[in-house]
Amino acid sequence: MNTELTIEQRIALVRENIEKAADGRAVTLVGVAKTKPAELVARGIRAGLDVIGENYVQEFREKSAAGAYEGAKVHIIGHLQQNKVKYVAGKVDMIQSVDSEALLEAIAKRAAALGAVQDVLIEVNIGAEPGKSGVAPAGLEKLLERASVLAGIRVRGLMAIPPAENTRAYFEPVYHLFVDINAKKYDNVSMDFLSMGMSDDYVDAIKAGANMVRVGSFIFGPRDHM
Repeated sequence: MNTELTIEQRIALVRENIEKAADGRAVTLVGVAKTKPAELVARGIRAGLDVIGENYVQEFREKSAAGAYEGAKVHIIGHLQQNKVKYVAGKVDMIQSVDSEALLEAIAKRAAALGAVQDVLIEVNIGAEPGKSGVAPAGLEKLLERASVLAGIRVRGLMAIPPAENTRAYFEPVYHLFVDINAKKYDNVSMDFLSMGMSDDYVDAIKAGANMVRVGSFIFGPRDHM
């Protein structure tokens, strides 16, 4: 990353790259604000970010209380523990990291109690990495069948974080899953968003079919240590 560029210039550059790669398709840019202070997030929003992604529930709560997200939507993109669902369900615009029936049910129950419908993405562990969150491709159909009968939740697409050493090789398989699910037309499931690609590979992800990318360090700088 060119550290001489301002945040405003970095966002403009990312949007320019997205436009070139998308070839006329609409692509949502999620500015990932992990470990970044509220004032920096607010500056990013003023510079044109309209979606902010947060990995940690506690960070979301603190920045929300500080008014950091005014003018933007908020997505939870990190692994979400069931005991933290009450802090985000019905309060964020999307939860991108749903990977189990238990988490689906917890989100749906909490959102329904608030009179809300929570948009979610299903996270797929496309690289079958041990210890990494995400449902295996083979378990995706069962998870979507469960989602199809739950009130309080709405599946809007898929999210994936491929293995770090060769992300590009995994983009196409995720896209094929996305297309296949869309053709099956589950109730309560619409394949509107395919979220994959980050700072180092978002252009390749878009070329492979992604219409949502999560860019953090290129925009906000290297992550601070928690």
